[in-house]
Amino acid sequence: MEIIIEEISKGHKLIGRHKFSQPSLNIGRGYQNDIIISDPHVCADHLNFNFDGEAWFVSDADTINGSFLEDSKQVINNHKIKSGDVISLGKSQIRVYFPNHPIEDTATFSPFENLINIARHPATIAFSIALFAFVTGFIFYLNNGKEVTFTQLLVPAISMTLMFALWPAAISVVSHLTKHDARITSQLGICFIFFNLMWVSDIIERFVQFNVSSQWPLMWLVSIVPIGLAFCLFWFNCSIGFHTTERRRMVISIGLTVLLYGGTELIQLSKKPEFNPLPQYNATLMTPNFNITASSSVDEFVADSTKLFEKATKEIDKD
Repeated sequence: MEIIIEEISKGHKLIGRHKFSQPSLNIGRGYQNDIIISDPHVCADHLNFNFDGEAWFVSDADTINGSFLEDSKQVINNHKIKSGDVISLGKSQIRVYFPNHPIEDTATFSPFENLINIARHPATIAFSIALFAFVTGFIFYLNNGKEVTFTQLLVPAISMTLMFALWPAAISVVSHLTKHDARITSQLGICFIFFNLMWVSDIIERFVQFNVSSQWPLMWLVSIVPIGLAFCLFWFNCSIGFHTTERRRMVISIGLTVLLYGGTELIQLSKKPEFNPLPQYNATLMTPNFNITASSSVDEFVADSTKLFEKATKEIDKD
């Protein structure tokens, strides 16, 4: 005879849950009801539930806006309830369950839960944010052609840090609005850890570009690293902020990654390329520390060039 009634949103997110063992109950906006719904489109007496000894039945109390089974246009009148039925009343919805309704398997803890616990520690968050701000300011200093003071570096460093902090804040807000735990500290910690790892991947990419040809396969491998980091970041965002299945988490993470990098690539392809008869020239100056192999002296370079010309001359004479 027990019945469970859930108040849900239009997206089927749980708002409230009630369990009753009495043979009849009423739902409406009036304060005399067993479940009170504040929707102004719901009447004072809206729905009546009754148990006849074998099954539950529900009827609309001749209301102004009616009560309907989900995706049905027919007003409920002495409808025999099935476990899982969703009923619309006004702009609100309820879902009805019986105690023997099957439930999903228990979700196991993620193996990365320890990492999340470390990431949300205040010391970890403070260090990650400070490191991100420092790297941002340092890169601004390197890219600025004019001499700048320390206070002038604070503005771009702080503004960039606040801009990147909007992402974990937005994820937390969406989690809260969808009736999940916001977990803002965990989102902040994980996000800035991955933001710093992306700085590292950017440095590695520049290091490889400085030492190898752009056609070498290693360049493609290095380019994949930030894409993988972005996917992992989105995966952690979903894992922390939303109770979703593993499959849905993967789909969302892949979709966001494709949207981020695929959209950027489409924007670049949509730009009309300008004809340039001259080869590209990179004027970036980097210290000898970026060399994988030791540089040669002028005499060694001249000697190697002479050997090369001698070898070419011999090949010409053979022909």
